[in-house]
Amino acid sequence: MLIRNIYTDIKDSVYLSFTFLFISRYTTTCPTMSKTALVILSQGAEEMETVITVDMLRRGGVTVTLAGLDGPDPVLCSRQVTLVPDKALDAALAETPMYDAVILPGAPTAFVAHGVAQNKKVTSYPTTKDKIPADCYTYVEGERVVVDGNIVTSRGPGTAYWFGLKLIELLTGKDKADQVEKGMIISGY
Repeated sequence: MLIRNIYTDIKDSVYLSFTFLFISRYTTTCPTMSKTALVILSQGAEEMETVITVDMLRRGGVTVTLAGLDGPDPVLCSRQVTLVPDKALDAALAETPMYDAVILPGAPTAFVAHGVAQNKKVTSYPTTKDKIPADCYTYVEGERVVVDGNIVTSRGPGTAYWFGLKLIELLTGKDKADQVEKGMIISGY
């Protein structure tokens, strides 16, 4: 299973890049159906990136499943904060085999290893740039969030709010993203 293999590589690597990756089907099955997102949580994940993204998507009306890569047990994150997944990744995929979005905190180096999203524009935590081959990806600096087709990447903990807003916009529309931004006083205060 590609999702499990990619995230296992992240979990087992010495270096974790703190960024996000988003894959969406961009489907509009029914305007009244809630969009779904799977956020995969692994030991050492960046807690702000995980929690802010999950929280913002839920505020935006997206049904989010926080799935533990290694099971449903609490996960110790990079700053010694423990997060509790909603369920194990295997259980989440058994229950819902297709999600509108899959979000992997720390994904770029694993995606490079598996050749996923090649020829796409990406960004990442600055120290990860050298791990992303220029012949396979177009690295973008100076932007909080980079969107290329169905791939959305962000720079790190400080850009998590803008990443969340972009995902809300893509999944539920600009009006909903604007409503969440205003309610959270992210800008224009």
